Amino acid sequence: QVQLTESGGGSVQPGDSLTLSCEASTHTFSLFDMGWFRQAPGKEREFLARISWWYDIYYADSVQGRFTISRDNAKNTSDLQMNSLKPEDTAVYYCSARPVVNGVVEEWDYWGQGTQVTVSS
Repeated sequence: QVQLTESGGGSVQPGDSLTLSCEASTHTFSLFDMGWFRQAPGKEREFLARISWWYDIYYADSVQGRFTISRDNAKNTSDLQMNSLKPEDTAVYYCSARPVVNGVVEEWDYWGQGTQVTVSS
């Protein structure tokens, strides 16, 4: 079982930056893809970005160029740096982990509790 804990959320103004961090409780962190998602009120959970165990990165169009995902395998953490924040970025942000077993990528099985990001003037 992997426990994920997000931190770094808060209230900011439009145009500000914020960095979210996710810490994983596992000794095999390097064998997991890490992803970030968000869910705004009344909307479905939205994929934002993922960084694979071999550091391949993919972004959703909605955040490409503004958000940067990273990971530190020595610290068991993944960060999401968010720049030029907009009111529509307001949501609960979640990190997730999916294991890679024998070269096969599995489902996003593990989720953090979420951290609120509010962008408002």
